[in-house]
Amino acid sequence: MRAVDATLEVLKRGGVDAIFGIPGGPLIPLFDALFDDPDIRLYLTRHEQGAGHMAEGYSKVTGRVGVCTATSGPGATNLVTPIADAYMDSIPLLALTGQVGAARVGTDAFQEADIVGITLPIVKHSYLVKEASELPAVLTEALWVAQSGRPGPVLVDVCVDQWAREVDDYDGAFPPPMPGYHPPATSGHPRQLAAAARVLANARKPMIYAGGGIIHSGAADALIRFAETARVPVTTTLMGLGGFPASNPLFVGMPGMHGLAAATFALQESDAILAVGVRFDERVLSTVMHEWAPNAKIIHIDIDPAEISKNRSAHIGIAGEARAALEALTEVYAAQEAQRDDAERTRWIARIGAWKTEHPFEVDDDVPGVIAPQQVIKSLHRLTDGDAIVCTEVGQHQMWAAQFYPFDRPRRWVTSGGLGTMGFGLPAALGAQVALPDELVIDVAGDGSFEMTLQELSTAQTYGLPIKVVILNNGFLGMVRQRQELYWDKRYSNTSFSAFQPDFARLAGAYGIPGLRIEDPSELDDALAQTLATDGPALIDIQVSKTAKVFPMVPQGKGPDSVIVRDPTKQR
Repeated sequence: MRAVDATLEVLKRGGVDAIFGIPGGPLIPLFDALFDDPDIRLYLTRHEQGAGHMAEGYSKVTGRVGVCTATSGPGATNLVTPIADAYMDSIPLLALTGQVGAARVGTDAFQEADIVGITLPIVKHSYLVKEASELPAVLTEALWVAQSGRPGPVLVDVCVDQWAREVDDYDGAFPPPMPGYHPPATSGHPRQLAAAARVLANARKPMIYAGGGIIHSGAADALIRFAETARVPVTTTLMGLGGFPASNPLFVGMPGMHGLAAATFALQESDAILAVGVRFDERVLSTVMHEWAPNAKIIHIDIDPAEISKNRSAHIGIAGEARAALEALTEVYAAQEAQRDDAERTRWIARIGAWKTEHPFEVDDDVPGVIAPQQVIKSLHRLTDGDAIVCTEVGQHQMWAAQFYPFDRPRRWVTSGGLGTMGFGLPAALGAQVALPDELVIDVAGDGSFEMTLQELSTAQTYGLPIKVVILNNGFLGMVRQRQELYWDKRYSNTSFSAFQPDFARLAGAYGIPGLRIEDPSELDDALAQTLATDGPALIDIQVSKTAKVFPMVPQGKGPDSVIVRDPTKQR
């Protein structure tokens, strides 16, 4: 068969049923083959960055490999941002790019770019295919590498003159034999697990600090079982939201720069921390990392051994898959449960509960007649019974969504964490909707982020993808404005859109999508309900308070103990 036909067969055997992208000369053979293939849906996007984020959204809600494609040169380089985003958040992604003919590689041919070299620091692995016979095996390996171990993006760059060449039918094994690539899939070393269980059983103030690895490994149930068996309070990172039910009494909240104060206080005071599937990044630890949880013994479980003790030294490091490790740790812990002081554990849980009561997330509703952005998220949560798939752009609205839309299930929260990519939410929501067509998918957007990829409204309309876009419009790049107000003498240099901003509701109408614009708080619930009930895609532009801020907040360059719990500019 032709190499391009073998490509589709390998993708289908690997579970791929959707591809997002834009054609170009080096991709015409691939798009032509897809034209007649009933098993793989092809979604024409309006920008390659959108294609990459759609593949990420697809992957985040399913756990399967998301596939995006782009032509050579500028098409491929437009994928750099979503590839980097997937790398930072450990998202299984296959970027399939076209390249100039094999004989012209390295000649600065028209629309040639060394996309393999450009992306080397931000992929798990990459391939340049200059021989058609290699393509089926390369794609099989790429799919396996992307989803195994710690997931991540893989790039396959295919020279245009190889697509039409004849290759043997490929029926190689999956997973393919890959000498030297052996991702850990174990529960960890028994002696390390036993040591971890002893530390947690004897701790007076233990905490669990869980991250995106809980989601990737399907470890939510295992985390619940361990936390309830050991009676250990749980915090989850931004990427781990939904990995432990927000309604569970042991859930404390999200810690870190904009997390719940109680979560930060609890980690700071704890004497033992079980960290699972986390990177110990500075958004939680702050840039003064040695001040984070100074008296705690750190137990770090991660599938990537390179992460253990990278940012924060671990007293006990366990290289293993999160679900298997938690299941094994639960069994070991239960066998020595008698060592635990239940009265001490009860007092610790009560102390954290008191912090939660004393320092809740606050709503900026002190200006009459102005919509508080936090209230928008609370209304969304109520109107959707807390069970929508919520995607976000990046900025203040992202933090408000994380704070005020609690999740009880994994893979309902889709956001850009490590890279913090503005423009992520709309295309990611479209990818999530493709993957789960019967689910309610909402993009919570900021006006600044939304303008970066809003052309993908055309993709929503073309394919009838019924996402709902909820814009929290404060007329600013709000997170930057907040820092300028607090630390830069209110010098709002190039963060205001007051000079001109489009009417997003009318703009949606230009794409054939129903749009609303509101600014009266009394209209909020009815307008949101109307938008959510609309058949097909819909958009609502909500004019919110321009001065609302995200708190708590750990100032840049300060440690966790410097957390600012409430807005210091408000009189109380």
